[in-house]
Amino acid sequence: VEFSYPPLKPGEGHNSQSLPEEWKYLPFLALPDGAHNYQEDTVFFHLPPRCGDRTTVYGVSCYRQIEAKALKVRQADITRETVQKSVCVLSQLPLYGLLQAKLQLITHAYFEEKDFSKIAILKELYDHMNNSLGSTSLEGSQVYLGLSPRDLVLHFRHKVLILFKLILLEKKVLFYVSPVNRLVGALMTVLSLFPGMIEHGLTDCSQYRPRKSISEDAGLQESTPRLDDYASVSAAATSNTNSVMGDRNTAGNHLLEGQKANMLVSQSEKICDRAQSSNDTVQRLKVPSRASPASSESDWETLDPSILEESNLKEECENTTSEQAENLPSEGMSSESLPITVQPQANTGHTVLVPGLISGLEEDQYGMPLAIFTKGYLCLPYMALQQHHLLSDVTVRGFVAGATNILFRQQKHLSDAIVEIEDAHVQIHDPELRKILNPTTADLRFADYLVKHVTENRDDVFLDGTGWEGGDEWIRAQFSAYLHSLLAAVLQPDNEKILSDFGMAFVAAWKNTHNYRVWNSNKHPALAEVNPSHPFQGQYSVSDVKLRLSHSVQNSERGKKIGNAMVSTSRNVVQTGKAVGQSVGGAFTSAKSAMSSWFSTFTQSAQSLGD
Repeated sequence: VEFSYPPLKPGEGHNSQSLPEEWKYLPFLALPDGAHNYQEDTVFFHLPPRCGDRTTVYGVSCYRQIEAKALKVRQADITRETVQKSVCVLSQLPLYGLLQAKLQLITHAYFEEKDFSKIAILKELYDHMNNSLGSTSLEGSQVYLGLSPRDLVLHFRHKVLILFKLILLEKKVLFYVSPVNRLVGALMTVLSLFPGMIEHGLTDCSQYRPRKSISEDAGLQESTPRLDDYASVSAAATSNTNSVMGDRNTAGNHLLEGQKANMLVSQSEKICDRAQSSNDTVQRLKVPSRASPASSESDWETLDPSILEESNLKEECENTTSEQAENLPSEGMSSESLPITVQPQANTGHTVLVPGLISGLEEDQYGMPLAIFTKGYLCLPYMALQQHHLLSDVTVRGFVAGATNILFRQQKHLSDAIVEIEDAHVQIHDPELRKILNPTTADLRFADYLVKHVTENRDDVFLDGTGWEGGDEWIRAQFSAYLHSLLAAVLQPDNEKILSDFGMAFVAAWKNTHNYRVWNSNKHPALAEVNPSHPFQGQYSVSDVKLRLSHSVQNSERGKKIGNAMVSTSRNVVQTGKAVGQSVGGAFTSAKSAMSSWFSTFTQSAQSLGD
């Protein structure tokens, strides 16, 4: 890191190259592996929090390279023919596309100066973003800027539902493609299909320790957190937000020039104000403890049964007053339990969000977002090679991660599924998992409904597919309805027939996940208004047989070979037909005329005999 504003470490200068221990991978994330193959690229990445408020740090980095001879001012450290730099923003809010749009403009302008010592524009960017963006930015559609489910469905077609279910089951899913902007765009778009996930579901998705820390701290997993890991924070502390920038010569000594923005003071003030008691003392919100390898399974694999089974605790949580909520952490739960957040406060937006008592996430009336990315299940839109050890780390329960380095793809034993974005191929290694994810007839109808609306030219779609039906918001609404129907169906008594439309094996596997247990531990009365059945239930028909055949051909290796053979054969037939079309056509015409004359003669003979 060559430059940061404000400084990454309090008390150090803007030009300090030292990094906080939790952010030691920042240079490798902001300047991605293989960046020299592209003139420019964009990276979304997640960093672990530096304090105890459990909040993920969301990173957006814009990379560019320029020939050294084009520079007006060539500094002494530029010794190669090409200079590579990244300008990076670190934010407290997940506004990926919005930050990317602003950052790309500034990065372009910064490079156009052709003098990297002119950092005034980076300070202006930091001030502008802190003044213009706030927590209200999460309430509109701008949180989804740049994430297009329509393009995702066009590319993956029926497999989009398989990706959706893979993440619901909390499996180890690795996305793979180059360049990075295609990778992170596809991965985050899949997550945007989950209601509320981008806005409020990723706050605990990057709770990992750098490699060195795991071995050093294996014996220090006490119930009391280390002060430098889980420090209490105040609004004043988090209002010092940062912005970052990075540089590398072609032969590659890593120097990141960073302008890093831990922005959005209003968000940090909101978090800290909630955590304050009546005497304004800031309470520490404890992060789930990181267990040693020996005890890690008990730490993240199951919830405390007393939390899930005590109905009286549920009733108390629903009817509690403001004072009771503040006292809950000390009265209702032990010090080793999951954190309980303080009294919910209504938002001014359309949806009232309530801090979940077990998940710790801001939840709506249906319990969305689901607590998927919690308790050691990571979301890493881009993983640097230096983070490879996280795939096999015993404290990591699972992951949805993106990679551009082929080494990640080659080590198949470290993941349950590899999603090759280039070929729209979902490779699931375990035959049993493939069987669980095999779509039901109702699922195929749902997926086909999406594909048809996206691919067909419809009258109400305008501006290149941005209308309602078949548009991005419409697709998200369909997945939201699908998930709400699944949740409502699970709550019904004698629901085997209803759940069979979602897949009994899938539902059984999902009920064993952490996110289901957390969701099921609370009551969600709003689901009583949701139709508790698959949106596409119904009698089996001939069209369903065609759908099943089509899906089998597209997704099995044997089916693909048959399909390719048919395409090849038809191509050869067409070419042969063109080559000998005249003679073959002449032969058919002669035969036709001969048959016609014979038939007319036969008819006349029969008629004369009748006479």
